[in-house]
Amino acid sequence: MAISARRKQVPDRELKKERLELRVSLSAKQLIQRAMAVSGLTAGDLAYEGARRVLEEHERMVLTGEDREAFLAALLNPPEPTQKLVVALRRHRAALG
Repeated sequence: MAISARRKQVPDRELKKERLELRVSLSAKQLIQRAMAVSGLTAGDLAYEGARRVLEEHERMVLTGEDREAFLAALLNPPEPTQKLVVALRRHRAALG
């Protein structure tokens, strides 16, 4: 991914007035400084990007084998809605219009 594309992922328009203080080992500091040098990102932007990636990976679901087949089968042939679901949907529509 290009540096400019990475920078676009960090919310530039948001005012940066919050602070985080970190104590890191010398090797971690050197690694962060090298990453800043090669990417052109600030330490804060690197932290943001890293946090975003962790959450993106955490929220992604990967299905394989039987799980994938069961999921696809449910999408292609969804079960009929239960009476309880129909009543809940009607109540929702009545409440929200």
